[in-house]
Amino acid sequence: MRVVIAGGGTAGHIEPALATADALRRRRPDVSIVVIGTERGLESRLVPARGYPLELIPPVPLPRRLTPALATVPARLVRAVRAAGRVLDRPRADVVVGFGGYAALPAYLAARRRRVPIVVHEANVRPGLANRVGARLTRHVATAAAGARLPHATFVGMPLRRPIATLDRSTGRDAARLTLGLALGAPVLLVFGGSQGARRVNEAVVGAAAGLAGAGVQVLHLTGAAHAASTEAAIAGRPPIPRYVVLPYLDRMELAYAAADLALCRGGAMTCAELAAVGLPAAYVPLPIGNGEQRRNAEPVVAAGGGLLVDDARLDATWITETLLPLLTDPGRLAGMSSAAARFGRRDGDEALADLVLSAGTHQ
Repeated sequence: MRVVIAGGGTAGHIEPALATADALRRRRPDVSIVVIGTERGLESRLVPARGYPLELIPPVPLPRRLTPALATVPARLVRAVRAAGRVLDRPRADVVVGFGGYAALPAYLAARRRRVPIVVHEANVRPGLANRVGARLTRHVATAAAGARLPHATFVGMPLRRPIATLDRSTGRDAARLTLGLALGAPVLLVFGGSQGARRVNEAVVGAAAGLAGAGVQVLHLTGAAHAASTEAAIAGRPPIPRYVVLPYLDRMELAYAAADLALCRGGAMTCAELAAVGLPAAYVPLPIGNGEQRRNAEPVVAAGGGLLVDDARLDATWITETLLPLLTDPGRLAGMSSAAARFGRRDGDEALADLVLSAGTHQ
């Protein structure tokens, strides 16, 4: 079978695409897989690192407001569709799998013209434009969230990397903490803002660092590459804080999840899915821009008892000290939230989506 996967931009689009590719290879070792992306996204680094060929097409961002750039969209879309079509033609694709982002819409349209079956996977509760269009071109539509509204949608969950989908936090905790330079006994707060980091989250945690340390809480702070130097400087300018580990980025997030007792993070779809799957409770701070999708992503697991929700405007050092610190020092409450998150989460999204792809590609 010859599969073309389209999706890129952020890790939230790329990681489920690559997890699905891995699942397809496990099921069908002879499968041919090519990934379509654009030069704007993280795919140029992440896809080759995972051993998959990457084909780049021109990005076609849609202006959010009426601007002169809107008039250029049709011509740019035509060029992107032609480029995507050439990628589909080279291996004579049996099926196209799209995950949203700049690369997906041209791939859907190119596949439609060639009568190649299309599979759409939507990660967010509120679908993006590319997948709203794609879902109208096929009956093979999968969602990571049960509440996502798309035609013909089937809830399959989020495709996750195997090290995360199979993670046992309890058995891996000690090894993960030693690897990351953390002590074995004291509670650990994991702080991260997605692949790009989150300045407001970073600043709030730095402001609360002394209070956390005074209560015996360790911090594993993944700042994002753009914020690493400023965060390290802010911590260095304070009285010595033991066991405050600052890293710009961590490729092996399963280590962070195993080491932590609680996370403080944004509400990206991949973040919410991974934390729920591994049973790590979290305080979600949705990004206060866009169409509110991060709040919608986090609300279901919070409603299930697996986390807290705090507005970006409310997050500061005082909130962390008054709300998170008592939780971090309450093992019983943390255990209850962990169980609730794990019951809500799903670990088999990659296998379920692979089933759908194989079915669509086989029954053309």
